[in-house]
Amino acid sequence: MTRADAEKRGRRAEQLAALLLMAKGWRIVARRRRMPMIEVDLVARRGQLLAVVEVKQRATLDAATCALTPWAAERLRSAARQLAAEAGPGVSARVDLIALAPGRWPRHIPGVG
Repeated sequence: MTRADAEKRGRRAEQLAALLLMAKGWRIVARRRRMPMIEVDLVARRGQLLAVVEVKQRATLDAATCALTPWAAERLRSAARQLAAEAGPGVSARVDLIALAPGRWPRHIPGVG
């Protein structure tokens, strides 16, 4: 797979994840948001809750679920704190994971960080 193919596949996975979140009542406020230490795939908001969402696509849902490294989880938690502060008083944030695999329904795992 070329880099361009991987990029296209990643964008498709992020679009599917965004559609899933919107179907659950979330509003997508940012895609591929660059932060000092990490790029956040999706930022979604529902009421006073902000979700910093990492999207992982692998051959199986279990592999996708396990693909979030401790290093990345810590960076995402830091990004979540910063984005909540930017969003204003009363806004809280969490880190969610959306796991995707071919032929399977997406798995949304809230509060992984």
